[in-house]
Amino acid sequence: MLRWVDGRPSETLSSLDRGLAYGDGLFETIAVRSARPRLLEHHLARLADGCRRLSIPLDQALLRAELLAFATQLGEGVAKLVVTRGDGARGYAPLGAATPRRLLFGSPWPSYAPANVSQGVELFPCRTRLAEQPLLAGMKHLNRLEQVIARGEWQEPRYAEGLMRDMSGRVVEGVFSNLFLVREGRLITAELSRCGVAGVMRAWLLEQAAEQQILVEIRDVDYDELLATDEVFLCNSLYGIWPVRRLEGHVWPAGALTRKLQGILRTLLDF
Repeated sequence: MLRWVDGRPSETLSSLDRGLAYGDGLFETIAVRSARPRLLEHHLARLADGCRRLSIPLDQALLRAELLAFATQLGEGVAKLVVTRGDGARGYAPLGAATPRRLLFGSPWPSYAPANVSQGVELFPCRTRLAEQPLLAGMKHLNRLEQVIARGEWQEPRYAEGLMRDMSGRVVEGVFSNLFLVREGRLITAELSRCGVAGVMRAWLLEQAAEQQILVEIRDVDYDELLATDEVFLCNSLYGIWPVRRLEGHVWPAGALTRKLQGILRTLLDF
């Protein structure tokens, strides 16, 4: 596996790193195709927003250069970028003089079943609920324990993803995906000011919807509305769009708007 620490190949990480000790940092999972990082600007924008909110200084130009060089070496696969606050002393208080650390890990392209795109997937109804913390909502911070617990709820290969809801039972997202509903030709996706991750594919699809003059609603979604909607699909920066065909006995078709967006993805991003 290709590994870089602060722009150089390395197999070691300081035991004082605050990302390791406290989850004090952020990460991005970036698709690399033909030695180019896909959706790079969206990844960098989300990372910059998260660093601003966590008060972690970020050299955007340096990071961009490192990512492009890393993608050139990786060629094809997945680049995981981790930015931590850097080393620190024992205790929660962040030190103002800490130097942020940049970690890059390369891995092979994941093996997803082709039928997930063409035929759709079945969702597992996760019991684990997302806690509500507006200070962290939307960010892809390093603490993913809710997702770890949720993903441990099922082992059956029939489920490609799990549905996650908040403490009030509102529909939020998948364990590693964002979720869209289609109702009477409109796109509906959860509002993420309390919890959840604002995915880069979600952001890209919202931009495409605006260009295509597709009406979009970003708001709270309850479970009954999900079951009554016309189409459901998941999105992620690695696999693109998966139609959802089944959840707890409820069945949806891979409808016209889902297929239209899949076509746009194939045309513009070569999914």
